[in-house]
Amino acid sequence: MRRAVDLARRGPAHGPNPRVGCVILAGDTPGAPAEQGAPGGRGETQRAVLGEGWHRGAGTSHAEVAALADARGRGADVRGATAVVTLEPCDHTGRTGPCSIALLEAGIGRVVISVPDPNVAATGGADRLRSAGVDVVEGLLEEQGIEVLGAWFPALERGRPFVTLKLASSLDGRVAAADGTSRWITSDVARAHAHRLRAEVDAIAVGTGTVLADDPSLTARTASGELTEHQPLRVVVGLRDVPSGARLHGPGGELVHVRTHDPAEVLAVLAAREVRHLLVEGGPRLAAAFLRAGLVDEVHAYVAPVLLGSGLTAVADLGITTIADAVRLVPREVVHLGPDILLVATPTTNVPRTGLPGTAETKEK
Repeated sequence: MRRAVDLARRGPAHGPNPRVGCVILAGDTPGAPAEQGAPGGRGETQRAVLGEGWHRGAGTSHAEVAALADARGRGADVRGATAVVTLEPCDHTGRTGPCSIALLEAGIGRVVISVPDPNVAATGGADRLRSAGVDVVEGLLEEQGIEVLGAWFPALERGRPFVTLKLASSLDGRVAAADGTSRWITSDVARAHAHRLRAEVDAIAVGTGTVLADDPSLTARTASGELTEHQPLRVVVGLRDVPSGARLHGPGGELVHVRTHDPAEVLAVLAAREVRHLLVEGGPRLAAAFLRAGLVDEVHAYVAPVLLGSGLTAVADLGITTIADAVRLVPREVVHLGPDILLVATPTTNVPRTGLPGTAETKEK
């Protein structure tokens, strides 16, 4: 299963489909040398690896089918073999056929699964396999299996895109100086890291205020400034038009304008487009709106050792008047990026969403 998890990591982190890995093992062969990635050690029964595969993205073969094809390419007989897979084999026909049927037709005798499929449209593979007489084991290394699925897993569980709020500020929480200048508060090392994050998400969202003030391109770029192969959707939230000459109309991902101030409506529109991971980048009012709505799943805060003393704050008014109501976060990771620091944290509390600027109840001016 650890090998299957490693294979899953080779797949893209973005897109509507999960990262999945699969290893097909032969029956028990006591004392036989294990091939690369095979489980077992000294004194244990070891199994030869017959095939391996992983999902390479939407429209391509699922991990189980790729592993079966690999086994056929090696000339291996998989009848009675064990398929070890990080996610429950799907039981529906989408861009490809059901993996449960593919495993049955291949004669697989045992299936070991790390994570049950949370997708109600695709689940049922384990039950179909059991009903056909296949030995099915679930829950092996489930924590690692969930980790490799990344944002896809909570997005499917919650029925909406997983939301990462990105903040890039000075040490005193400013995103721009008093005169409005903001380039550059963080270092080129931090900005390069942020572009790698952009290349992993399905969509990036900013408010119309940020579009008018900063004219962002919202592209994912390499260290040399070239566009990466994957470009996320560029989402603008708000009622005002995007200027015809804005850089958002230039090269990059598709531009989607969601004319609302309600974060839940934004997520509904993006869910319909099979967006699994949304990166909210700005500005302060949009950040506050998602926080007030309780729709931020993760915060990436890039903090530079810079003091401004005045200027635009990273998050607008949350309506908090006492420390007891503060939005608390649990730090998960701290990364040093040149002179800057990245704090990755998870919010543990939500704040009220009524009667505040930038919510569905009020209009942006």
